[in-house]
Amino acid sequence: MKIQNKAIFLAILSVGVLSTIAPSAFAAEVSVPAGSGVPGCEETNECWFPAEISVGVGETVTWSNDDTAAHTVTSGSAADGPDDIFDSSLFMAGAEFSHTFDTEGTYPYFCMVHPWMAGTVIVGATAEGIMEEGLMISIEAEPAAAGETTDVTVTITMDGSSTEHVNYDVIATQGSDTVLDEKGVHDHDGVMTHTTMALPLDASSDMPVDVTVTFNGFGIDPPFTGPIGESNTMQVVPEFGTIAMMILGVSIISIIALSAKSRVILKL
Repeated sequence: MKIQNKAIFLAILSVGVLSTIAPSAFAAEVSVPAGSGVPGCEETNECWFPAEISVGVGETVTWSNDDTAAHTVTSGSAADGPDDIFDSSLFMAGAEFSHTFDTEGTYPYFCMVHPWMAGTVIVGATAEGIMEEGLMISIEAEPAAAGETTDVTVTITMDGSSTEHVNYDVIATQGSDTVLDEKGVHDHDGVMTHTTMALPLDASSDMPVDVTVTFNGFGIDPPFTGPIGESNTMQVVPEFGTIAMMILGVSIISIIALSAKSRVILKL
């Protein structure tokens, strides 16, 4: 009987551990790139990477300081000052700061030490990018291993309805490598799938694939219409799936074997 109780405990423990280590498919992460503490990054909107990120209500954004200088992540703007929604205080090189967004809206932020560093968090009902004038940009992609390609599906809707003659740019990077770069895309129904080049490394939380879609407007020929310039960014990382289930399967098989060896019937 003690062996049976131990087996059941191990099964519960295995499930509990796996549930705590399983990462989300959408990781809301922003980097403070090296060199952001020097004026000039604002000219290319690269003081934060990405400078604008979209998340769902209840999701958390984590900023990592990959620069050598100390920074702050402070809600508000350099012109109007902090608005007291969130503030990292001074965080040093290699440190992280996280904030959970519980209310829909657009949240500008900046660095109080380097006020030219301005970024934006857009919080919508889902992890899809909810833009101005009812525009929604949805990005779907699956993680892949080194040497494999991955498909990126872009869906653009307006006021919840399908659209026609959509124009946009899509770019995907992994680290310093660009694995997808298609500009001036024109699609008839607002849904299109793109395939990246082979990834240089396994997609992981340390080396995600960053996908950014920038909306260029509606229409067949320019000038296009709509909220031109709106964008959405997502990161592709592995999620709880095959590997975790394999580990769980091995745990259950081991427990069943232990029970059989002890002549104890284990009811699952």
